Amino acid sequence: MTVGGLGGLTVLYDERCGVCRWARRWLGDQRQLVPLTFVPAGSDEAQRRFPALDHLRTLEDVTVVGDGGQVFAGDRAWIACLWALADYRELAVRLASPALLPFARTAILVVSSFREGQGGYGDACEPARSR
Repeated sequence: MTVGGLGGLTVLYDERCGVCRWARRWLGDQRQLVPLTFVPAGSDEAQRRFPALDHLRTLEDVTVVGDGGQVFAGDRAWIACLWALADYRELAVRLASPALLPFARTAILVVSSFREGQGGYGDACEPARSR
């Protein structure tokens, strides 16, 4: 993944989703090479900070915004999160390949030793349309 000159990333996550809340806590506890700021997707703060985004869409999957206006959604957003972490940057670079990109979301749960029952996986991430 080639992302240059980033001073920080803002992670827009669904605070109603157990997996998203858990991933937010885990990401926040890791050593960061690029600072991560977490903002609930669809919130007044998210809308104020990023008026050009489709905020309904940010509720469907994690979205990451770089301080230079770069927007990453879905699997690319998960990779951007891993890329920001000191211990997972190399993994993020590998996962950015076209063959492995679809596994980025799973990888963040695996590398963080996520297990059902450790963080509320029961209300797993579902697109907003199915709620």
